This record gives sequence, structure tokens and C-alpha cells, in this order.
Amino acid sequence: MVAIGAGIAALACIGAGIGIGVATAKAAEAVARQPEAESKITKLLLLGGALAEATAIYGFVIGILVILFLG
Repeated sequence: MVAIGAGIAALACIGAGIGIGVATAKAAEAVARQPEAESKITKLLLLGGALAEATAIYGFVIGILVILFLG
């Protein structure tokens, strides 16, 4: 039962990975269309990537806590 809870918490990591991949693809497309806005696009991409990674880290921590305290 604990492993199921930890596995569900790990889904946050999958979602963050997909989100960062989509964001990177869109940023590359935006730079290709408008090269002069590269610095602004890069700043926004890094901010969005950091926020997405934070969600993945929260999911990881919750998974570890579920294993340690409920296992």
C-alpha cells in the first residue's frame, strides 16, 4: 500500500519532465521565429523550468516521506 502512495507521488516528476520538455521546445521555436527576443525568452524559460522542477522535488520529497513514515 505504501509503494502505491509513493508511486503516485512520483507522478509529479513525470509531469514536470514533460512540462519542461514542452516548454523547451516552444522556447526554441520562439527563438527561431524571433531571434532578437532571445534573452527575454531565455529568462522566462529558466523561470518556468525552475517552477516545474520545484513541483518535481515536492513530489519526490512526499514520496520519500510516505515510504519512511508509513512504511
